[in-house]
Amino acid sequence: MTRTNDEPPEWAKERAREVMAAEEAGSDANGGDAADESGAGDAESDAGADDGRAPDVPVDVVDEAERLTRLARRTEDDAAAAFYRERRDELVAGHDYVPRLRDDDDTLVLYPDEWMADGTVQLDRIETTDRAVEVSLSGPGDAGRYDEIAAYNHAVADAVAEAHADVHADTARSFAAFMSNHYVRAVDDAAPAVREEFREEYLPRNGWPTDEQLAVVEESLAVIESVAAEVEGPEPP
Repeated sequence: MTRTNDEPPEWAKERAREVMAAEEAGSDANGGDAADESGAGDAESDAGADDGRAPDVPVDVVDEAERLTRLARRTEDDAAAAFYRERRDELVAGHDYVPRLRDDDDTLVLYPDEWMADGTVQLDRIETTDRAVEVSLSGPGDAGRYDEIAAYNHAVADAVAEAHADVHADTARSFAAFMSNHYVRAVDDAAPAVREEFREEYLPRNGWPTDEQLAVVEESLAVIESVAAEVEGPEPP
């Protein structure tokens, strides 16, 4: 994904605030008139005034988008990085948002899809800047934990390569990268659903496997788990 600086300038933000304030004043006045007639206008006006003020994307989705972005930046595997960005984009798109990376201050920004045209924010579509979500990527993450787990997974892959056939070693390296970069978990701490994701999605798409690898992937995963039991694991968090 191309990084762009789509943050609206300060004058656009100020203009958006002025427009919003004017709309609020108009809504309050109309609501008061309606209340005099029906007694229900104020409640409707208040509900309308609050509509769309806060971001429409859930907090847990924002957190996951940040995690996937950090993983994409951290990995040295181009295919894995593309995989994480694709998952992030699909996740955010499910809530009608579009992710962008702002280089100036190293920030992940989620924009409402309706603001965008041809990949660029359209200032005339911004009704209130509060709907955008910003997450700084410069703060401390889980890099220390990642390094520890990645080193362990790499050691397991090396141990597989030393004691078993190349077909298992190749899969062990792919599985180590998958578990380190995508889940930040040890190779022997993969839930059944995670192992299935590796078999069905990650390995065929990103591991460049041979037909032989795909044919014996279950056996390879069993070998990895067996070898991991003999390798000193990372300290629990």
